[in-house]
Amino acid sequence: MAFNYDNYLRTDKMPTLWCWGCGDGVILKALIRAIDKLGWDMNDVCVVSGIGCSGRFSSYINCNTVHTTHGRAIAYATGIKLANPDKHVIVVTGDGDGLAIGGNHTIHGCRRNINLNHVLINNFIYGLTNSQTSPTTPTGFWTVTAQYGNIDPNFDACKLAAAAGATFVARSSVIEPSKLEKIFADGFEHDGYSFFDVFSNCHINLGRKNKMGQATQMLEWIDGRTVSKAKFDAMSEDEREGKFPLGVLHKNESRMEYTKAYDMVIKAARDGEKIDFGALK
Repeated sequence: MAFNYDNYLRTDKMPTLWCWGCGDGVILKALIRAIDKLGWDMNDVCVVSGIGCSGRFSSYINCNTVHTTHGRAIAYATGIKLANPDKHVIVVTGDGDGLAIGGNHTIHGCRRNINLNHVLINNFIYGLTNSQTSPTTPTGFWTVTAQYGNIDPNFDACKLAAAAGATFVARSSVIEPSKLEKIFADGFEHDGYSFFDVFSNCHINLGRKNKMGQATQMLEWIDGRTVSKAKFDAMSEDEREGKFPLGVLHKNESRMEYTKAYDMVIKAARDGEKIDFGALK
């Protein structure tokens, strides 16, 4: 039986404003299927988004939503989660929104290990605002802010998140939606900061301007840059050059989640209980 997405969407907002062939719709549907799989009540779900093409997520999904300012989605989501620790908070950002202007908030969300589910849609460009260089734009690519080719080194977002302290770090792509759905479900169940680096295509403002072809050709380009974690682990350092592993890349279930740690602060202030700092490790 076909999955009924209408139960989870604001159908009055359809069709979406995303470009034809954009991967954002694939990610939205995978996210909805993961929520359905976990049986979450949409009244207990809050989706927070920033500015960019990814920001439209909060317009289309039918739950509690907050469309925030540029780069501040994690800050808003942190406040929402601290005030409502029993609710499920999903943050959707782009690579520019989450790693450039919002990079500091991403780092500190990871560091605190607060139970947020951060979906970073990585299309390697500022897509909405007409092709500026982002922290993940490949070296040599044309952008409106690097018209002779991008000379900046780029982030591996998963390495950044893991080093900053995120306790669930995974990478997937829009090429295999069923695997993306499974990774979402796994991360959503994790008690701590879950970070998802999702490779997606922007064939309009990255692909077309770098003569990469249409959406299908960009998906082939993404496919050529990614391998499974198992295959990546078996590669030599030379073979790994230019490749990104897919799957759950880091998971730590021993660290205390931040709202639980903050609850100890509340009890210390209210009841005089001492904080067990050893439990925070």
